[in-house]
Amino acid sequence: MKLTDTQRSLLEAAAKHPQKLLTDFPANLKGGALIKVLTALGNAGLIAPHNKTPEGNTQFVISTAGLEAIGLTPQQPPKQREGTKQATLIELLKRPEGVSLAEMVQATGWQQHYADVLVMPTCVGNPACVAERVAMKSA
Repeated sequence: MKLTDTQRSLLEAAAKHPQKLLTDFPANLKGGALIKVLTALGNAGLIAPHNKTPEGNTQFVISTAGLEAIGLTPQQPPKQREGTKQATLIELLKRPEGVSLAEMVQATGWQQHYADVLVMPTCVGNPACVAERVAMKSA
């Protein structure tokens, strides 16, 4: 599909967005024209519906094909190194039953106070997190 200048600018802006969302629409692109542009991009597989805003509008995200259409290579997620303490901890945390602090310490060889900090809530200003943290320490 040959992209129009408007389509290209929308895709390029979405590619720069942290969540790859189409958010920067030109002021002159409204109503039927906007719908026509989004429909053409969607039919070509260059964008996909992402979610709905509180107002009920659909948000769109650029697809892999959309990135390729503007000459960008989609980034692959970073590979996890095998056999590291981090990889071990991630696998333990993925288990349906989770992992206890004692199991984390045993699996990694870390001191308990170090492993404890890794799972500590970072929202200490939130009373719910403080209560959860106190409950974790007393468990």
